[in-house]
Amino acid sequence: MSSERERLTPEELHTLFLFESLDGDQLERLAEQGRVENRLAGDLVYAEGDPATCFYVVLSGTVAISRRVHGEEVETSRTEQRGVYGGATQAYLGDQVDQVYLNSLRAITDAELFVLPAETFADSIREWSPMAMHLLEGLFFGMRDNQTIVGERERLVALGALSAGLTHELNNPAAAAVRATAVLRERVAGMRHKLAMIADARLDGRRLHELVELQEAAVKHAASAPELSALEASDAEDELGDWLDEHDVAGGWDLAPTLVAGGLDAQWLERIAGAIGAENLDSAVRWLTYAIDTELLMGEIDDAVTRISGLVGAAKQYSSLDRSPHQTVDVHELLHATLVMLHGKFPAGVKLVKEYDKSLPRIPAYPAELNQVWTNLIDNALSAMGGSGTLTVRTGRVDDRLFVEVADTGPGIPAQIRPRIFEPFFTTKPVGEGTGLGLDISHRIVVRHHGDIRVESAPGDTRFRVYLPIE
Repeated sequence: MSSERERLTPEELHTLFLFESLDGDQLERLAEQGRVENRLAGDLVYAEGDPATCFYVVLSGTVAISRRVHGEEVETSRTEQRGVYGGATQAYLGDQVDQVYLNSLRAITDAELFVLPAETFADSIREWSPMAMHLLEGLFFGMRDNQTIVGERERLVALGALSAGLTHELNNPAAAAVRATAVLRERVAGMRHKLAMIADARLDGRRLHELVELQEAAVKHAASAPELSALEASDAEDELGDWLDEHDVAGGWDLAPTLVAGGLDAQWLERIAGAIGAENLDSAVRWLTYAIDTELLMGEIDDAVTRISGLVGAAKQYSSLDRSPHQTVDVHELLHATLVMLHGKFPAGVKLVKEYDKSLPRIPAYPAELNQVWTNLIDNALSAMGGSGTLTVRTGRVDDRLFVEVADTGPGIPAQIRPRIFEPFFTTKPVGEGTGLGLDISHRIVVRHHGDIRVESAPGDTRFRVYLPIE
């Protein structure tokens, strides 16, 4: 509720510390354009985020200023001092910044306030204090630009680390593909050589045709061969090596591992012997071994290329290349891309646990920005655990919001610094290891998505939870 009484006189304005140095004409102007409002105890004078239309000065009563922090109203100050002010304090910057209230003001007791339109306050600053105006403007934009530059630097450092990790991840399958290709070339050459030897042995057409059919069957069998344990594979190789020795196949112990990997056993080799005769068994088994080895190598190449393709796809998803900035996304796809990009930073002693609610719907979002949030939270969790522990990434739904939670088993965040972790430039990391902007940037991104980010921390259990609206 509010009511309005007579305006303040220039003499009354002069008693307020904010206006005590103004001359008579200036006081007269403010007295004419300002007004007095009364607010009852509990009344909200203005709300954070609303258009900043007025500048308020407290004349009497107790008021409290609060900020919205992670979805909760946090009181930052309470005073009954006459002359304290709030409201459109950035009006002098005009349309250079969004003119919204930066906090909320509430009357704790019945209060009386002097109210100036934001335009009047802005004009007064510009006309009566031009030097102060330039200083204030310079300080405001200087701090903002500095924060932007440092934030971009942090993003570049993070990108460099991710690029190094991605290069390492790409190098492994690429090297595997190159190695498999080189060995494949040798095996194909060996197949041609053994085929010529079989032909020289004057194998009749029926037997050669049967051998080719057995080769095709063996290759298909190798493609779907079950994976054996180390003990099972060793026993199978011993058995097959003995069979090859008994049938005078030279170097049987070298051939056995490949044949076992292809799922072949002594019964298969008995079929080969029956098809082509004992005199051609050595060459036939070697030819068959080359065929199976070739199939296995092509499988390795396929796996390596698929891995490379997956990494490239994850990098595109992570950076949202070839995508519109705002789109409807599946948070699990974003988390997968981020975890792939960060895989190289996971210490050997850290276990990753994923607990996903796959029933969550897609949501409208800026995917590249959300990926940056996940990156900051996961990177901080890995840093906190110091090389060993469990990182849990969890998703779920609460009412009309979904959440993404990143939990670690590190030492926790001390209670005395917890209120400051989202402040710009605040960091607990040693000099050179952090700018203190990761969580600040994450908080601003989440707020931009009309969401919320909260933290719960105790030794061995720290959880950052990001809430995002589904609609």
